[in-house]
Amino acid sequence: MGIESKDVPKVDGEKFVQQFSGGEIIMTKSENILKWAESSSIWPMTFGLSCCAIEMMATGASKFDIDRLGSGVFRASPRQCDVMIVAGTICIKMGECMKKLYAQMPEPKYVIAMGNCAIGGGIFYYDTYSVVQGTEKLGIPVDVHVVGCPPRPEGLMHGILKLKEKIQMTKGGKIVHPPLTNTSPAQGGGLLHKLKTAFNDGSAPKDGTQSASPSNP
Repeated sequence: MGIESKDVPKVDGEKFVQQFSGGEIIMTKSENILKWAESSSIWPMTFGLSCCAIEMMATGASKFDIDRLGSGVFRASPRQCDVMIVAGTICIKMGECMKKLYAQMPEPKYVIAMGNCAIGGGIFYYDTYSVVQGTEKLGIPVDVHVVGCPPRPEGLMHGILKLKEKIQMTKGGKIVHPPLTNTSPAQGGGLLHKLKTAFNDGSAPKDGTQSASPSNP
């Protein structure tokens, strides 16, 4: 008695093809084959900013092995990368470097914001004047957000799988990215905003000392 096999796709691209009897002829659209090939070889940039980069390194190690997803080839040059994984806290000075690296990446290019700091500034944004409130504040579009502080390697692998799905499901057409803007101190964290507010309403002295009072003339 044989086991009846179900019609289950064995590879990601199999659902795009039509196989005839005999298995010698396969018909599909070239666009689907190119998308399948692109989504199966997403090369990340060797780029880490803070503690989330340790989890990104662990994802590329032997225990998790993202080579099976086609994303284990970390490149040192942005001109050979497909995806920028923003792993860590973004400071104002680093923002200009990030935009330069992103501009040097060839099209099509993608961005994964890994961790709460890369998404929205994290715990450091409200108490540090130099932290930018996430990747998108720099004008860099984010394709996949991986939440966590820090997210585990399984979270990053799930984000890569979601990016693969996004590439395969994208309709025809060229991706148009908005122009990048200059990074300014005004994009800094909440502490800078608090200081500006205090200076404007006179609740804080300009020289950093305590406010004048009858006990402190």
